[in-house]
Amino acid sequence: MPSWDSSQYLQFANERAQPCLDLVARIALSSPQRIIDLGCGPGNSTAVLRARWPEVDLTGLDNSAEMLVTARSSDSRAKWLESDIADWSPDAPYDLIFSNAALHWVPDHGTLFPRLLRAVAPGGVLAVQMPGNHDAPVNQLMRELTVSQSWRMHFPRPINTWKAHSLPFYYDTLAPHASHVDLWVTEYLHILHDHAAMIEWYRGTGLRPYLDALPRDTLRTAFCTDLLAGVRHAYLAQPDGRVLFPFRRIFIVARR
Repeated sequence: MPSWDSSQYLQFANERAQPCLDLVARIALSSPQRIIDLGCGPGNSTAVLRARWPEVDLTGLDNSAEMLVTARSSDSRAKWLESDIADWSPDAPYDLIFSNAALHWVPDHGTLFPRLLRAVAPGGVLAVQMPGNHDAPVNQLMRELTVSQSWRMHFPRPINTWKAHSLPFYYDTLAPHASHVDLWVTEYLHILHDHAAMIEWYRGTGLRPYLDALPRDTLRTAFCTDLLAGVRHAYLAQPDGRVLFPFRRIFIVARR
């Protein structure tokens, strides 16, 4: 798993919040008793859940102690649990198991998703949002850099990046265990100040495994500089200098 920096992640808090809000809006539960937020990070998604269900028994789970320090300073009135999603086993079912932009870091979705749905109480919901832009130009540029002449010596093994499958995969995986499965894709168009802002965006998420593989800050800075040069060619700036950044996301709501 990559390292995490809550302040870096929260630079784009408003942009990251919208998919969470959109997912919560599609959850048809009037009065759940127990909710867990898997991969809660700094607690921004947990705060959205608290606002929707003010009286619920709410838990946020994350494997990053640094992220949970920030989460505990919030006013979400949640219990905070440091644990890895892949190893998590609840002591009782939840009415809602929620995960916003986290499960793509966890392997073996064919096993993981049915296991999570089995931890949902009858009539409850598993609700998930994950990035679906693995083939976006900026992601391709990261992978291409690691095998380039300048950088391949620093990346002797392929980087273990996020894992997300097609919507038919998630339907086939969940439908045998669910009473209803709702799937959709949304492409968000983020308006960034400039190309450098895209690098800052990814430094909080998708760039982490690449930067963690480099042993020195000078190498990390140089990698970001080379990535920025590629991004400038792949994403044209608007006349005012802003950059339109499309970001595709996958949504899944499965009812037990």
